[in-house]
Amino acid sequence: MQPMNTIQLSVIIPVYNEEEGLQTLFDRLYPALDKLGISFEIVFINDGSRDRSAAILREQFQARPDVTRVVLFNGNFGQHMAIMAGFEQSRGQRVVTLDADLQNPPEDIGLLLAKMDEGHDYVGSIRRQRNDSWWRHVASRAMNNLRERITRIKMTDQGCMFRAYDRVIIEAINSCHEVNTFIPALAYSFARNPAEVVVGHDERIAGESKYSLYSLIRLNFDLMTGFSLVPLQMFSMAGMLTSVISGLFFILLVVRRLVIGPEAEGLFTLFALVFFMIGITLFGIGLLGEYVGRIYQQVRHRPRYLVEAVLEKQDAGARIQDPVKNGAAGL
Repeated sequence: MQPMNTIQLSVIIPVYNEEEGLQTLFDRLYPALDKLGISFEIVFINDGSRDRSAAILREQFQARPDVTRVVLFNGNFGQHMAIMAGFEQSRGQRVVTLDADLQNPPEDIGLLLAKMDEGHDYVGSIRRQRNDSWWRHVASRAMNNLRERITRIKMTDQGCMFRAYDRVIIEAINSCHEVNTFIPALAYSFARNPAEVVVGHDERIAGESKYSLYSLIRLNFDLMTGFSLVPLQMFSMAGMLTSVISGLFFILLVVRRLVIGPEAEGLFTLFALVFFMIGITLFGIGLLGEYVGRIYQQVRHRPRYLVEAVLEKQDAGARIQDPVKNGAAGL
């Protein structure tokens, strides 16, 4: 095994049902990294794919065992957990995360590294021209604005996982044992001098996006509840404001009854106000449940993911490394 300090770059790629596009990824990624003229490794994480992705990754490992490592999950644990496993397995002084769908060109890895050469320890990316559906544009823009107002984390394009991290940032992330987190935001909170660069963005060469609308909403709930108490504080203030308005309205009804007398016509207005307050209450219960749910998941201390095997080259040749288990990561 190469010592960590001899590897300058680790490229981490989560893979989930990407058999149709993997060969094209290999044909572009390896030449792009070879041209950089630095020592590198590529860490693929198979996130429980149900197609031939694992077999294709094994074949690629056999073709380039000197720079290829493959982490095989025994189930589907999600993109962020796959990246966390890649962080723990990586050995490079710099780490770049890249999706397997080739929407971000591997040739642009040099742009991120050049920005880091200017003294930045964390470099995010901004897609030059997004080739996504219209609803993804609208949803992404709305979520970006909401996230920045609530968490004070400034990321122009939070949905792009094409990012570069210094080893110090990676070690800080590895020291965290959160069950649910948003890696770009976590890295931003640790970064001393973050930056962003504009990169290309192409259509998927094969397959379809693994993120549904529900997944995107859940991701942003994790982001906002994991990095800020503002949602709870906003609900508390809304509850106080509603209580004051309700009290004033009650006084108004009492005075009106004493001066004018009872009127049946105001019944529906009262119903509307009651339903409004019930809606706020239900929303607040759901918000509290989101925070309590995060606490519940954390205190169970269950492994975040389980590794079935790691394919990597050793001094005596290639071998399959047995998973090393611990309470924090399940590795």
